[in-house]
Amino acid sequence: MSQTLQAIRGMNDILPADAERWEAFEELVRDWLTAYGYRPIRMPLVEPTPLFARAIGAVTDIVEKEMYSFTDSLNGEQLTLRPEGTASCVRAVLQNNLLYDGPKRLWYMGPMFRHERPQKGRYRQFHQVGIEALGLSGPDIDAEQIIMCSRLWDDLGLNGDGSIKLEINSLGQPEERAQHRSALIAYLEQHADQLDEEAKHRLHANPLRILDTKNPAMQSLVEGAPKLIDYLGENSLKHFEGVQQMLKDAVIPYRINPRLVRGLDYYNLTVFEWITESLGAQGTICAGGRYDGLVAQLGGKPAPACGFAMGIERLMALLEAKEGFIEPLAPDVYVVHQGEAAQRLAFRAAELLRDTGCAVLTHMGGGSFKSQFKRADASGAQLAIIIGDDEVAANAVTIKPLRAVAEQQRVALEELADRVGDWLYGADDELTEE
Repeated sequence: MSQTLQAIRGMNDILPADAERWEAFEELVRDWLTAYGYRPIRMPLVEPTPLFARAIGAVTDIVEKEMYSFTDSLNGEQLTLRPEGTASCVRAVLQNNLLYDGPKRLWYMGPMFRHERPQKGRYRQFHQVGIEALGLSGPDIDAEQIIMCSRLWDDLGLNGDGSIKLEINSLGQPEERAQHRSALIAYLEQHADQLDEEAKHRLHANPLRILDTKNPAMQSLVEGAPKLIDYLGENSLKHFEGVQQMLKDAVIPYRINPRLVRGLDYYNLTVFEWITESLGAQGTICAGGRYDGLVAQLGGKPAPACGFAMGIERLMALLEAKEGFIEPLAPDVYVVHQGEAAQRLAFRAAELLRDTGCAVLTHMGGGSFKSQFKRADASGAQLAIIIGDDEVAANAVTIKPLRAVAEQQRVALEELADRVGDWLYGADDELTEE
Protein backbone atom coordinates (compact mmCIF):
# COMPACT_ATOMS: atom_id res chain seq x y z
CA MET A 1 0.00 0.00 0.00
CA SER A 2 1.49 3.36 -1.00
CA GLN A 3 2.22 5.93 1.68
CA THR A 4 -0.15 8.90 1.91
CA LEU A 5 1.44 12.06 0.55
CA GLN A 6 2.02 14.82 3.07
CA ALA A 7 2.16 18.60 2.77
CA ILE A 8 5.59 20.23 2.62
CA ARG A 9 6.96 20.85 6.10
CA GLY A 10 6.11 24.36 7.24
CA MET A 11 3.37 24.77 4.62
CA ASN A 12 0.11 24.06 6.38
CA ASP A 13 -3.46 23.25 5.41
CA ILE A 14 -6.06 25.63 6.82
CA LEU A 15 -9.01 23.37 7.58
CA PRO A 16 -12.68 24.47 7.37
CA ALA A 17 -13.21 25.57 10.99
CA ASP A 18 -10.01 27.64 10.93
CA ALA A 19 -10.64 28.86 7.39
CA GLU A 20 -14.00 30.26 8.51
CA ARG A 21 -12.27 32.16 11.30
CA TRP A 22 -9.74 33.46 8.81
CA GLU A 23 -12.52 34.67 6.53
CA ALA A 24 -14.22 36.48 9.40
CA PHE A 25 -10.89 38.11 10.25
CA GLU A 26 -10.28 39.04 6.61
CA GLU A 27 -13.73 40.62 6.31
CA LEU A 28 -13.10 42.75 9.39
CA VAL A 29 -9.69 43.76 8.01
CA ARG A 30 -11.20 44.83 4.68
CA ASP A 31 -13.70 47.08 6.46
CA TRP A 32 -10.94 48.52 8.66
CA LEU A 33 -8.71 49.35 5.69
CA THR A 34 -11.59 50.87 3.74
CA ALA A 35 -12.28 53.16 6.69
CA TYR A 36 -8.76 54.60 6.29
CA GLY A 37 -8.95 55.02 2.52
CA TYR A 38 -6.77 52.07 1.45
CA ARG A 39 -7.48 50.26 -1.82
CA PRO A 40 -6.65 46.62 -2.67
CA ILE A 41 -3.86 45.51 -4.98
CA ARG A 42 -2.87 41.94 -5.89
CA MET A 43 0.65 41.01 -7.01
CA PRO A 44 2.05 37.72 -8.38
CA LEU A 45 3.46 35.09 -6.03
CA VAL A 46 6.56 34.79 -8.21
CA GLU A 47 8.87 37.71 -8.95
CA PRO A 48 12.32 38.16 -10.55
CA THR A 49 14.99 37.29 -7.97
CA PRO A 50 16.90 40.58 -8.50
CA LEU A 51 13.86 42.50 -7.22
CA PHE A 52 14.37 41.19 -3.70
CA ALA A 53 18.16 41.23 -3.78
CA ARG A 54 18.04 44.91 -4.73
CA ALA A 55 15.19 45.92 -2.39
CA ILE A 56 15.78 43.86 0.74
CA GLY A 57 19.58 43.88 0.65
CA ALA A 58 22.01 41.23 -0.53
CA VAL A 59 23.52 40.72 2.93
CA THR A 60 20.34 39.85 4.82
CA ASP A 61 19.07 36.58 6.21
CA ILE A 62 16.13 36.66 3.82
CA VAL A 63 18.19 36.95 0.64
CA GLU A 64 21.14 34.84 1.78
CA LYS A 65 19.32 31.99 3.50
CA GLU A 66 15.54 32.06 3.26
CA MET A 67 14.31 32.75 -0.27
CA TYR A 68 12.78 30.02 -2.41
CA SER A 69 14.62 30.79 -5.64
CA PHE A 70 14.87 28.75 -8.82
CA THR A 71 15.75 28.98 -12.50
CA ASP A 72 12.91 28.95 -15.02
CA SER A 73 13.62 25.87 -17.12
CA LEU A 74 12.14 27.48 -20.25
CA ASN A 75 14.09 30.73 -20.44
CA GLY A 76 16.72 30.56 -17.69
CA GLU A 77 15.22 33.51 -15.77
CA GLN A 78 16.00 33.64 -12.04
CA LEU A 79 12.70 33.62 -10.11
CA THR A 80 11.72 33.72 -6.43
CA LEU A 81 8.56 33.03 -4.45
CA ARG A 82 7.92 36.36 -2.78
CA PRO A 83 9.33 36.47 0.78
CA GLU A 84 7.60 39.79 1.58
CA GLY A 85 5.16 42.14 -0.09
CA THR A 86 6.60 45.67 -0.10
CA ALA A 87 9.10 45.14 -2.92
CA SER A 88 6.41 43.50 -5.07
CA CYS A 89 3.95 46.30 -4.37
CA VAL A 90 6.45 49.03 -5.24
CA ARG A 91 7.40 47.15 -8.41
CA ALA A 92 3.72 47.01 -9.40
CA VAL A 93 3.26 50.72 -8.67
CA LEU A 94 6.25 51.64 -10.83
CA GLN A 95 5.45 49.25 -13.65
CA ASN A 96 1.89 50.54 -13.91
CA ASN A 97 2.70 54.22 -13.20
CA LEU A 98 0.21 54.42 -10.35
CA LEU A 99 1.74 57.55 -8.84
CA TYR A 100 1.08 59.68 -11.94
CA ASP A 101 -1.93 61.36 -10.33
CA GLY A 102 -0.81 61.62 -6.73
CA PRO A 103 -0.24 59.56 -3.55
CA LYS A 104 -1.65 56.06 -3.20
CA ARG A 105 -2.79 54.07 -0.19
CA LEU A 106 -2.71 50.36 -1.03
CA TRP A 107 -3.16 47.04 0.77
CA TYR A 108 -2.74 43.37 -0.08
CA MET A 109 -3.25 40.05 1.61
CA GLY A 110 -1.81 36.65 0.84
CA PRO A 111 0.94 34.06 1.23
CA MET A 112 4.67 34.75 1.54
CA PHE A 113 7.46 32.16 1.47
CA ARG A 114 10.67 31.82 3.47
CA HIS A 115 12.79 28.72 3.96
CA GLU A 116 13.02 28.87 7.74
CA ARG A 117 13.02 26.26 10.47
CA PRO A 118 9.30 25.76 11.10
CA GLN A 119 8.01 26.45 14.60
CA LYS A 120 4.81 27.82 16.07
CA GLY A 121 4.16 31.22 14.56
CA ARG A 122 6.94 30.86 11.97
CA TYR A 123 6.20 28.87 8.85
CA ARG A 124 7.66 28.44 5.39
CA GLN A 125 4.41 29.54 3.82
CA PHE A 126 2.86 32.25 5.94
CA HIS A 127 0.25 34.91 5.31
CA GLN A 128 0.40 38.65 5.72
CA VAL A 129 -1.76 41.72 5.45
CA GLY A 130 0.42 44.44 3.97
CA ILE A 131 -0.30 48.18 3.90
CA GLU A 132 1.67 50.69 1.80
CA ALA A 133 1.25 54.46 1.52
CA LEU A 134 3.28 55.99 -1.33
CA GLY A 135 3.85 59.66 -2.10
CA LEU A 136 3.40 61.01 1.45
CA SER A 137 6.43 62.37 3.31
CA GLY A 138 5.28 63.78 6.65
CA PRO A 139 5.23 62.17 10.09
CA ASP A 140 1.42 62.26 9.97
CA ILE A 141 1.11 59.18 7.74
CA ASP A 142 3.65 57.30 9.89
CA ALA A 143 1.58 58.08 12.99
CA GLU A 144 -1.73 57.30 11.29
CA GLN A 145 -0.51 53.83 10.31
CA ILE A 146 0.45 53.12 13.92
CA ILE A 147 -2.86 54.53 15.16
CA MET A 148 -4.85 52.43 12.69
CA CYS A 149 -3.11 49.31 14.07
CA SER A 150 -4.28 50.24 17.54
CA ARG A 151 -7.84 50.52 16.25
CA LEU A 152 -7.61 47.05 14.73
CA TRP A 153 -6.44 45.59 18.04
CA ASP A 154 -9.51 47.20 19.62
CA ASP A 155 -11.77 45.78 16.93
CA LEU A 156 -10.30 42.33 17.52
CA GLY A 157 -10.66 42.60 21.29
CA LEU A 158 -6.89 42.40 21.85
CA ASN A 159 -6.12 45.82 23.30
CA GLY A 160 -7.83 45.68 26.66
CA ASP A 161 -5.15 44.10 28.84
CA GLY A 162 -2.08 45.81 27.43
CA SER A 163 -0.59 42.54 26.20
CA ILE A 164 0.24 44.12 22.82
CA LYS A 165 2.93 46.78 23.16
CA LEU A 166 4.34 49.31 20.72
CA GLU A 167 8.06 49.92 20.18
CA ILE A 168 9.36 52.65 17.88
CA ASN A 169 12.70 53.97 16.69
CA SER A 170 14.15 56.22 14.00
CA LEU A 171 16.82 55.03 11.58
CA GLY A 172 17.41 58.53 10.26
CA GLN A 173 18.63 59.18 6.75
CA PRO A 174 21.36 57.35 4.79
CA GLU A 175 24.08 59.91 5.55
CA GLU A 176 23.28 59.79 9.26
CA ARG A 177 23.32 56.00 9.20
CA ALA A 178 26.67 56.14 7.41
CA GLN A 179 28.19 58.16 10.27
CA HIS A 180 26.70 55.81 12.82
CA ARG A 181 27.85 52.83 10.76
CA SER A 182 31.48 53.98 10.90
CA ALA A 183 31.30 54.47 14.66
CA LEU A 184 29.54 51.11 15.12
CA ILE A 185 32.13 49.20 13.07
CA ALA A 186 34.97 50.84 15.01
CA TYR A 187 33.31 49.88 18.30
CA LEU A 188 32.67 46.28 17.24
CA GLU A 189 36.20 45.87 15.88
CA GLN A 190 37.49 46.82 19.31
CA HIS A 191 35.46 43.89 20.71
CA ALA A 192 35.96 41.44 17.85
CA ASP A 193 36.69 38.61 20.29
CA GLN A 194 33.08 38.83 21.54
CA LEU A 195 31.45 38.58 18.13
CA ASP A 196 29.81 35.33 17.03
CA GLU A 197 30.27 34.01 13.49
CA GLU A 198 27.12 35.67 12.19
CA ALA A 199 28.17 39.04 13.58
CA LYS A 200 31.65 38.70 12.04
CA HIS A 201 30.00 38.00 8.69
CA ARG A 202 27.85 41.13 8.99
CA LEU A 203 30.47 43.41 10.51
CA HIS A 204 31.39 45.26 7.33
CA ALA A 205 28.43 44.33 5.13
CA ASN A 206 25.46 45.12 7.42
CA PRO A 207 26.61 46.03 10.95
CA LEU A 208 23.28 47.57 11.93
CA ARG A 209 21.71 44.09 11.92
CA ILE A 210 24.16 43.01 14.63
CA LEU A 211 22.22 45.22 17.03
CA ASP A 212 19.21 42.92 16.54
CA THR A 213 21.11 39.78 17.57
CA LYS A 214 19.31 37.23 19.72
CA ASN A 215 22.59 35.75 21.02
CA PRO A 216 22.54 36.14 24.85
CA ALA A 217 26.34 36.26 24.97
CA MET A 218 26.37 39.46 22.92
CA GLN A 219 23.67 41.42 24.73
CA SER A 220 25.98 43.45 26.97
CA LEU A 221 28.18 44.27 23.97
CA VAL A 222 25.18 45.49 21.98
CA GLU A 223 23.87 47.55 24.90
CA GLY A 224 27.13 49.51 24.95
CA ALA A 225 27.23 50.14 21.19
CA PRO A 226 26.84 53.64 19.73
CA LYS A 227 23.15 54.53 19.35
CA LEU A 228 21.85 55.67 16.01
CA ILE A 229 19.56 58.28 17.55
CA ASP A 230 22.64 60.17 18.74
CA TYR A 231 23.62 60.68 15.09
CA LEU A 232 20.30 61.99 13.81
CA GLY A 233 20.20 65.46 12.32
CA GLU A 234 17.66 68.19 12.97
CA ASN A 235 15.17 67.12 10.27
CA SER A 236 15.21 63.46 11.29
CA LEU A 237 14.72 64.34 14.93
CA LYS A 238 11.87 66.72 14.03
CA HIS A 239 10.18 63.94 12.02
CA PHE A 240 10.54 61.49 14.90
CA GLU A 241 9.25 64.02 17.42
CA GLY A 242 6.26 64.67 15.15
CA VAL A 243 5.37 60.98 15.15
CA GLN A 244 5.68 60.80 18.92
CA GLN A 245 3.50 63.87 19.46
CA MET A 246 0.68 62.39 17.37
CA LEU A 247 0.90 59.11 19.25
CA LYS A 248 0.68 61.01 22.53
CA ASP A 249 -2.31 62.96 21.23
CA ALA A 250 -3.97 59.64 20.37
CA VAL A 251 -3.11 58.31 23.86
CA ILE A 252 -1.15 55.34 22.46
CA PRO A 253 1.61 54.17 24.82
CA TYR A 254 4.97 53.37 23.24
CA ARG A 255 8.59 52.69 24.09
CA ILE A 256 11.59 53.95 22.13
CA ASN A 257 13.80 50.94 21.43
CA PRO A 258 17.19 52.10 20.06
CA ARG A 259 17.98 48.51 18.99
CA LEU A 260 14.93 48.27 16.75
CA VAL A 261 16.40 48.20 13.24
CA ARG A 262 14.10 45.79 11.28
CA GLY A 263 15.48 43.06 9.03
CA LEU A 264 15.19 44.84 5.67
CA ASP A 265 17.71 47.34 4.31
CA TYR A 266 15.20 49.69 2.71
CA TYR A 267 13.93 51.35 5.91
CA ASN A 268 14.70 54.94 6.96
CA LEU A 269 13.34 57.31 9.60
CA THR A 270 10.40 55.76 11.50
CA VAL A 271 10.33 52.03 12.23
CA PHE A 272 7.93 50.31 14.61
CA GLU A 273 6.88 46.93 15.94
CA TRP A 274 3.80 45.74 17.79
CA ILE A 275 4.92 42.92 20.09
CA THR A 276 3.37 40.51 22.57
CA GLU A 277 4.67 38.11 25.18
CA SER A 278 1.70 35.79 24.68
CA LEU A 279 3.20 33.88 21.75
CA GLY A 280 6.59 32.93 23.12
CA ALA A 281 9.58 33.56 20.86
CA GLN A 282 7.48 34.78 17.93
CA GLY A 283 6.43 37.96 19.65
CA THR A 284 6.22 40.42 16.73
CA ILE A 285 2.72 40.47 15.27
CA CYS A 286 2.99 43.63 13.17
CA ALA A 287 5.93 45.73 12.00
CA GLY A 288 6.89 48.34 9.47
CA GLY A 289 8.14 51.84 8.90
CA ARG A 290 9.24 54.38 6.33
CA TYR A 291 11.20 53.44 3.18
CA ASP A 292 11.67 56.68 1.23
CA GLY A 293 14.55 55.40 -0.89
CA LEU A 294 13.00 52.20 -2.22
CA VAL A 295 11.03 53.69 -5.11
CA ALA A 296 14.18 55.21 -6.62
CA GLN A 297 16.18 52.11 -5.72
CA LEU A 298 13.85 50.05 -7.91
CA GLY A 299 14.16 52.43 -10.83
CA GLY A 300 11.38 54.96 -10.25
CA LYS A 301 11.33 58.68 -9.71
CA PRO A 302 12.13 59.34 -6.01
CA ALA A 303 8.99 59.24 -3.86
CA PRO A 304 8.43 58.89 -0.11
CA ALA A 305 6.68 55.79 1.20
CA CYS A 306 5.85 53.92 4.38
CA GLY A 307 3.98 50.79 5.30
CA PHE A 308 3.69 47.76 7.53
CA ALA A 309 2.76 44.09 7.50
CA MET A 310 1.07 41.85 10.03
CA GLY A 311 1.30 38.09 10.30
CA ILE A 312 -2.12 36.47 10.04
CA GLU A 313 -1.03 33.17 11.63
CA ARG A 314 0.32 34.99 14.66
CA LEU A 315 -2.76 37.15 15.03
CA MET A 316 -5.03 34.11 14.76
CA ALA A 317 -2.94 32.33 17.41
CA LEU A 318 -3.24 35.38 19.65
CA LEU A 319 -7.00 35.50 19.14
CA GLU A 320 -7.25 31.82 19.99
CA ALA A 321 -5.10 32.21 23.10
CA LYS A 322 -7.22 35.11 24.29
CA GLU A 323 -10.52 33.59 23.14
CA GLY A 324 -10.95 36.42 20.64
CA PHE A 325 -14.13 37.41 18.88
CA ILE A 326 -13.96 35.09 15.88
CA GLU A 327 -16.31 32.12 16.15
CA PRO A 328 -16.84 29.37 13.56
CA LEU A 329 -19.55 30.16 11.05
CA ALA A 330 -22.83 28.24 11.15
CA PRO A 331 -25.80 28.04 8.79
CA ASP A 332 -29.04 29.77 9.74
CA VAL A 333 -31.16 26.78 8.72
CA TYR A 334 -30.64 23.02 8.32
CA VAL A 335 -33.15 21.21 6.09
CA VAL A 336 -33.98 17.58 6.99
CA HIS A 337 -36.15 15.46 4.70
CA GLN A 338 -37.09 11.87 3.93
CA GLY A 339 -38.40 10.45 0.69
CA GLU A 340 -37.96 11.38 -2.95
CA ALA A 341 -40.82 13.88 -3.06
CA ALA A 342 -39.64 15.41 0.22
CA GLN A 343 -36.14 15.85 -1.20
CA ARG A 344 -37.52 17.75 -4.17
CA LEU A 345 -39.55 20.01 -1.88
CA ALA A 346 -36.47 20.47 0.34
CA PHE A 347 -34.51 21.85 -2.61
CA ARG A 348 -37.31 24.31 -3.38
CA ALA A 349 -37.57 25.43 0.25
CA ALA A 350 -33.81 25.89 0.57
CA GLU A 351 -33.63 28.06 -2.54
CA LEU A 352 -36.55 30.20 -1.35
CA LEU A 353 -34.67 30.87 1.88
CA ARG A 354 -31.40 31.60 0.11
CA ASP A 355 -33.25 34.19 -1.98
CA THR A 356 -33.79 36.14 1.25
CA GLY A 357 -30.13 35.93 2.31
CA CYS A 358 -30.34 32.95 4.65
CA ALA A 359 -27.44 30.49 4.89
CA VAL A 360 -29.04 27.07 4.38
CA LEU A 361 -27.51 23.61 4.67
CA THR A 362 -29.62 20.90 3.03
CA HIS A 363 -29.04 17.38 4.27
CA MET A 364 -27.51 15.03 1.72
CA GLY A 365 -26.89 11.30 1.79
CA GLY A 366 -30.16 9.99 3.24
CA GLY A 367 -30.59 8.59 6.73
CA SER A 368 -33.29 8.54 9.36
CA PHE A 369 -34.79 11.68 10.80
CA LYS A 370 -32.95 10.90 14.05
CA SER A 371 -29.56 10.81 12.38
CA GLN A 372 -30.36 13.92 10.35
CA PHE A 373 -31.32 15.84 13.48
CA LYS A 374 -27.97 14.95 15.01
CA ARG A 375 -26.32 16.53 11.98
CA ALA A 376 -28.62 19.55 12.21
CA ASP A 377 -27.77 20.11 15.87
CA ALA A 378 -24.04 19.70 15.24
CA SER A 379 -24.16 22.24 12.41
CA GLY A 380 -24.93 25.10 14.79
CA ALA A 381 -28.02 26.14 12.83
CA GLN A 382 -30.72 28.14 14.59
CA LEU A 383 -33.61 26.35 12.91
CA ALA A 384 -34.37 23.00 11.31
CA ILE A 385 -36.81 22.75 8.42
CA ILE A 386 -38.52 19.35 8.44
CA ILE A 387 -40.07 17.87 5.32
CA GLY A 388 -41.74 14.46 5.25
CA ASP A 389 -44.75 12.87 3.54
CA ASP A 390 -47.26 14.98 5.50
CA GLU A 391 -45.49 18.23 4.54
CA VAL A 392 -45.34 17.18 0.88
CA ALA A 393 -49.07 16.49 0.86
CA ALA A 394 -49.81 19.93 2.34
CA ASN A 395 -47.12 21.78 0.30
CA ALA A 396 -45.83 22.96 3.65
CA VAL A 397 -42.79 22.59 5.95
CA THR A 398 -42.29 22.32 9.70
CA ILE A 399 -39.99 24.79 11.42
CA LYS A 400 -38.22 23.50 14.55
CA PRO A 401 -36.07 25.84 16.72
CA LEU A 402 -32.76 24.20 17.67
CA ARG A 403 -31.23 26.79 20.03
CA ALA A 404 -34.24 27.99 22.00
CA VAL A 405 -37.11 26.53 23.96
CA ALA A 406 -40.02 26.96 21.56
CA GLU A 407 -42.52 24.70 19.85
CA GLN A 408 -42.20 23.68 16.24
CA GLN A 409 -44.64 25.04 13.70
CA ARG A 410 -45.95 23.97 10.31
CA VAL A 411 -46.23 26.75 7.74
CA ALA A 412 -47.25 26.87 4.09
CA LEU A 413 -44.33 26.95 1.69
CA GLU A 414 -45.20 30.45 0.49
CA GLU A 415 -45.01 31.71 4.11
CA LEU A 416 -41.69 30.02 4.88
CA ALA A 417 -39.37 32.92 4.10
CA ASP A 418 -41.38 35.39 6.19
CA ARG A 419 -41.65 33.05 9.18
CA VAL A 420 -37.96 32.16 9.16
CA GLY A 421 -37.07 35.84 8.78
CA ASP A 422 -39.29 36.69 11.77
CA TRP A 423 -37.52 34.09 13.87
CA LEU A 424 -33.95 34.89 12.84
CA TYR A 425 -34.28 38.66 12.94
CA GLY A 426 -36.41 39.06 16.03
CA ALA A 427 -39.87 40.03 14.81
CA ASP A 428 -41.35 37.18 16.89
CA ASP A 429 -40.09 36.21 20.32
CA GLU A 430 -41.01 32.58 19.77
CA LEU A 431 -42.65 30.17 17.40
CA THR A 432 -45.92 28.70 18.60
CA GLU A 433 -48.25 26.14 17.14
CA GLU A 434 -51.21 27.56 15.31
